[in-house]
Amino acid sequence: MDESRLRWEEAANWPITTAALVFLAAWSWPILDPDLGSPWRGVCWWLTWVTWAIFAVDYAMRVYLAEQRWRFLRESWLDLAIVVLPVFRPLRLLRVVKLLGILNRHASLSLRGRVASYVGSATVLVLFVGSVAVLSAERGKPGANIDRFSDALWWSITTITTAGYGDRFPVTFTGRCVAVGLMLCGIALLGVVTAFFASWLIRGVEEEQEEAIRVTASDVETLIGEVRELRAEVRRLRATPQQEAEPPVASSEHGA
Repeated sequence: MDESRLRWEEAANWPITTAALVFLAAWSWPILDPDLGSPWRGVCWWLTWVTWAIFAVDYAMRVYLAEQRWRFLRESWLDLAIVVLPVFRPLRLLRVVKLLGILNRHASLSLRGRVASYVGSATVLVLFVGSVAVLSAERGKPGANIDRFSDALWWSITTITTAGYGDRFPVTFTGRCVAVGLMLCGIALLGVVTAFFASWLIRGVEEEQEEAIRVTASDVETLIGEVRELRAEVRRLRATPQQEAEPPVASSEHGA
């Protein structure tokens, strides 16, 4: 086990999560507010690069502390791509899900409750990131019909749910790439939701069967106890007439 790497990841959970939230705000604010002043745009630009540097340091430390580094590199290829290729930095926003994982460690939720929390948080995150990303790619482009965040959010909802009304659609290459990613996320989330409800129904049936078995076992135990009492009463009644029929034994003094 990579104990040193695991200790580092545990200690870095909150800082990385905070950096991801800052990155999310710095990346989306200029897109959502096109009239944002240049000083604040500069601040947002610097924050995105500072948080990217934090992610890079975190990944470098995890590689350094890993006992089997080549295996770790193979398993964390997406993290490497996010660090090496800045164009993929928005994917790093998925680190926000770590916040839910940290909270769940201290929350007394059932397994189904944790799954529901993960699915709900992932859905909100994907919808928001997809909406902002497609709005950034489409706004002001020739022939584009997604110029406001409300349009982008509506398009994201219809896309992730595979409804696809077609009233809003991307026309740029970047917007279509966002659409492909959102479609894949929608398929994955729908699969998780379907599996969750199937598991919930199966567990409900199992609980009813277990309750029926417990009730039946209790009834059987009660019946066995009543049968035992009845047998004991039958033995007592059989023995009582024999005792009454026996003549009294004369005392030795009377016989004398």
